[in-house]
Amino acid sequence: MLPAIHALNIILPFLYLATFGIYVYDFMNEKAAFSNAKRVFLFVTLLLHVFYLLARTIEFNHPPITNKFEIFTVLAFAIGFSYFLLELLTDVRGTGLFIILFSVLFQIVSSLFIEDLIEVKEILRNRLLGMHVISALLGYSGITISAVYGLLFLILYKEIKLSKFGLIFNRLPSLETLERLSFISLLIGFILLTISITIGIIWLPSAFPNFSYLDPKLLSTGVVWIIYGAGIVTKLSARWYGKKVIMFSLVGFTLAMLSLMLSNIIAESFHSFT
Repeated sequence: MLPAIHALNIILPFLYLATFGIYVYDFMNEKAAFSNAKRVFLFVTLLLHVFYLLARTIEFNHPPITNKFEIFTVLAFAIGFSYFLLELLTDVRGTGLFIILFSVLFQIVSSLFIEDLIEVKEILRNRLLGMHVISALLGYSGITISAVYGLLFLILYKEIKLSKFGLIFNRLPSLETLERLSFISLLIGFILLTISITIGIIWLPSAFPNFSYLDPKLLSTGVVWIIYGAGIVTKLSARWYGKKVIMFSLVGFTLAMLSLMLSNIIAESFHSFT
């Protein structure tokens, strides 16, 4: 299995680059023949990526979360999978290049520097920990995609306001569609983040003797969850629409990233076992 793992590690960046290239070409030219082909390319890439992640887990007897380069390949998959799921749900196919670019970058860095780790701390071999971390990464991927759609909304809004009806205007979906994509991405991210938090609440206390609900990373994740949960409830009950939804997505994303960075920089955490 090891040769297959090494081969996929080399192949995956090229698959993501090819998929990204097809999405770029379709965005620039909007050829009907590429509309379905690009989704097939993305599906095949994600399918092989799943096999790669499973193969690493089986071969090295630990989920691929033991260092930042393993996490980078999981992030590449999480972003690509989140977008693929969103495309299936909405059938909006013209924005993939803006999302898949992140998968390309993360996978290239991962493939260049990832190592075969046999000896790792025993806690890192736990499958529940893997589910906890991977669902969290999927959740933050959804939140990130929501912010990307928010930026696209603002770019298109500015183009329309300035009466510039060029490539961006012709290729991007309508403002209403971009708002919907941003909110659906946020909702998917929130659900996956909820799954991660639930697993953590149930399992982490028994796994770590020094576990504390006041752990800075738990608190920062809890704050992010509360902010997005409150925003989703407000959107649905107060019928937010347009720029209000977009600004909430962008402000929420900024606060989420700041919260995570500060929790990593300022305080120590039992999460620092990697």
